[in-house]
Amino acid sequence: MIQREPLLVTLVRLVDWIPEPPAAQRKRGRPKVYADRLIIKALIIMIIRRLYTATSLLNFLEQETALTHQLRELLTQDGRFPTRRTWERRLKALPDSLPQQIGSLGRLLVEQLQPWQQWGRAVAVDSTPLRAKGGVWHKKHREQGIVPHSTIDTEAGWSKSGYHSWWYGWKLHLACAVSSVWIPLAAELTLANTDDASLAGALLAQLPAQVRYILGDTHYNTPDVQQLCQRRGCWLVASRRGKYPHTDSGVAVRRIFHKLRSQSIEPFNGLFKNVFEWGGQVPVKGLRRTQLFVLGAVLLYQLVLLYQFQHAKPLAVGVKALLRAA
Repeated sequence: MIQREPLLVTLVRLVDWIPEPPAAQRKRGRPKVYADRLIIKALIIMIIRRLYTATSLLNFLEQETALTHQLRELLTQDGRFPTRRTWERRLKALPDSLPQQIGSLGRLLVEQLQPWQQWGRAVAVDSTPLRAKGGVWHKKHREQGIVPHSTIDTEAGWSKSGYHSWWYGWKLHLACAVSSVWIPLAAELTLANTDDASLAGALLAQLPAQVRYILGDTHYNTPDVQQLCQRRGCWLVASRRGKYPHTDSGVAVRRIFHKLRSQSIEPFNGLFKNVFEWGGQVPVKGLRRTQLFVLGAVLLYQLVLLYQFQHAKPLAVGVKALLRAA
């Protein structure tokens, strides 16, 4: 009987497929002993196995099984395995580079999957709410500096939308390919009260060069975002303000684009939260830790698409079951 490699090991190995982002100017101080990819591999394990601290990761890896033995080898560099303190420090710093990793892997997926062979080269941008873990910190208590309960995440923020009403927590900003397969191409995570348009530049910077249309809602219809798109050589198609129905000459074309947007980014937002079961609350507290696991989950979703493509499986089908099996 042929022994197949465990699915979790295969997904972790796929981290090596992520193209190296452009090298940043080296900061002062001691150089890194362990590569970022090694830390990302550990993060993938943590998300799949729902291990939300470095200690829980190490406790899992200490179990004497064939699986954990293979995983420990993947997390060893030059015969050295990071200490608990190193894991804590490097995981804390990892959110700074995750948007670039997501952008690099997104561009690779576009190159491999060719999503725009039968569709226009369009990307939809949007934000989706993620509720903070624990209770909510009401405005009157915040102004008084009172934290009524220890479960409250004091780093989160309030926001309101027409669909979700008021929520306390975070905002995940996403750019997704408009095609038969929803491919996340860029992501950022901020406080809930962050303006969507202020993150447009960070998202656009990670998109593939061939993108020609950016589809957004009214929040992105600003002069700054329009200029960003023009400098990038693409068109911004965003909802216009004012009384409906609009009667200008371009309204019919915009309706087609808006329908494409509603059939891509909005369903993907729901799918993403369902796969990782974050429709209620995120599993951790604090901005940095939430960025770590939420952006890490976007990267993991991309890796699943790469895995399905390489193994000739239906793309974006059964993602939740696949991760459960790992």
